[in-house]
This record gives sequence, structure tokens and C-alpha cells, in this order.
Amino acid sequence: MRVAAAFFILACFFLAGSDVPVDAPWLMVLGTAQDGGVPQAGSHTHPGWNRPDRRHLATSLGLVDPETGARWMFEATPDFRPQWHALDTAAGLRDRDMPDGIFLTHAHMGHYTGLLFLGHESVGAQGVPVYAMSLMAAFLRANGPWNQLVDLGNITLKPLAADSAIALGGRIRVTPLRVPHRQEFSEVVAYRIEGPTRSVLFLPDIDSWADWDAAGTRLEDVLAGVDVAFVDATFFADGEIPGRDMSGFPHPFITHTMARLADASAATRAKIRFIHLNHTNPALVVGSPERRAIEEAGFGVAERGEIVTL
Repeated sequence: MRVAAAFFILACFFLAGSDVPVDAPWLMVLGTAQDGGVPQAGSHTHPGWNRPDRRHLATSLGLVDPETGARWMFEATPDFRPQWHALDTAAGLRDRDMPDGIFLTHAHMGHYTGLLFLGHESVGAQGVPVYAMSLMAAFLRANGPWNQLVDLGNITLKPLAADSAIALGGRIRVTPLRVPHRQEFSEVVAYRIEGPTRSVLFLPDIDSWADWDAAGTRLEDVLAGVDVAFVDATFFADGEIPGRDMSGFPHPFITHTMARLADASAATRAKIRFIHLNHTNPALVVGSPERRAIEEAGFGVAERGEIVTL
């Protein structure tokens, strides 16, 4: 196994459990922010412009199988360049091999626009597999500049079907799960990512847990089938954006999720890693009262660079 990958896995081994082999597939958090990143465009006084610890890239995960050296990305964000670089560095790669695949959740700005870096104005990739649901794939085929990536063969669209697993080699399975969220251009999915011993939920966007209930899926049931869950935490609570009624915002507040799972077991609450935080979300700040409230209640907030073994 490459030395860099081994270092990252061992550094975060507390997430894996002592019974997980060090050559297991692993996921790396490549970004934790809502689509626009942090600092947000136009917010000139944000401390993140001068403090690297207050900067956050758009939400993305990377997946590596050390046995084969294959790696995949979940989302192609506007921060695709540093995220691809971070994943390859962690995997011990020093050349410009293309990712072995990219899984998209939906057609909102922070989740697919990084595909442009695979085009001929940038790396001129050939045939990078892009896994997408039917409407997402149709959107890419029918609209420029995305259709140019398809027409020139920079990407190869790979179809997905809800609740149908895709095998990545012999050790990893990825299953899309339909979730209710604004669908202006495509359907929206979460992913269950399964390795030899552990599984992870990646759910960066959803309108509400009640809407998922109405669609026939309960958060608690999904959590019961995974070991770690990266879930939508765009906003901490109502009142976060001054002067706006946030009650109808299409995301569950962190406080909503914490209240829903307040009576869940400590082990269930510990599975949660809040992700996709808006630039206004006070939980982004380590040591803030909001972050402390999350941690004291037994939940966690995702951090860029953390690794979960599968």
C-alpha cells in the first residue's frame, strides 16, 4: 500500500475500529461547505480570506481502494482542482492519472460544475466515467457546455438507478438513494457506500426528514444500515440569516436533526457527521457555542481531510 495512504488511514484509525485492516478501502472528506464555499463570494470581511483555518471547500468525498490504486470522487465541485490534488496526494499519486469515476448527486452548482476541469480548456480528459441518474445524465447531454464534455469524449456517462448497487471492483458497492430536494434540472440522490466491513451514507442535500418519511424512507432506518453518515447541515437554526424567514428553507436545520435523534442511542448519534454547511453556519467555527452543542449531544461535524475506512 502506498505510504501516504497508509499514513492517512492510521492517523484517522479511531474512526475505523481496531478490527478494520489497514489495506481496507477508505473515504476522505474533500470539502464540507455548501455549494458556494467559505468565504462566500462578495463577503469581503469574512476572516477566511486571511485565515486558512476559516476557509472551507464545497462538499465532496474521495474514495480509494489501496489494493488497486483506484479512486473515485463524489461530486465535481467548483473546488475540483484542490480536491482532486488532495485525494491523489493522500493516495500517494504524483502523476496526472484521471479519477476512476465521479458520482454526482444532482444538478446544483456545488455538485457538478467542476466537471469543466476535465474539458479541453483544462486537462483534456478522455473517458472519465461519470455516474449519474437518468435526468442528471440527460441534462449533461442536452446543455452546453456540459454536452461538449460528452461529445468530445472527456467524460463517459454511466447510468444509475435508485436502490440499485454499482460494484467498484470486488470490494466496494455504491447505491443511489432518491431524496426529496429542489429538482429544477435533475433528480437528487444520496449514496450508500459499502466496503468489506463498513458502510457510509453520503447525503449532502435534502428538503426535510418529514418529506423523506412521506416518500417511504425514514432516516432512522437508513442510519441503522450504515456505520457513518454524512448528512445535510446547511443551516444550524432559524434566525441564522438576519431579516429572513427561514422556516421554508429546503434543508433540515442541524437543530431539527438533533431533535429528531435526541432519543436515539449514543451509538446512532455518533454516526452523524454534519456536512454541507452554509457560510453563515456558526457550527463551522471550532469551539463556537453551536459546535459545542452538537458535540455535547453526541453528534459530529465533518472536517476536511478526515478519513473513514470501509
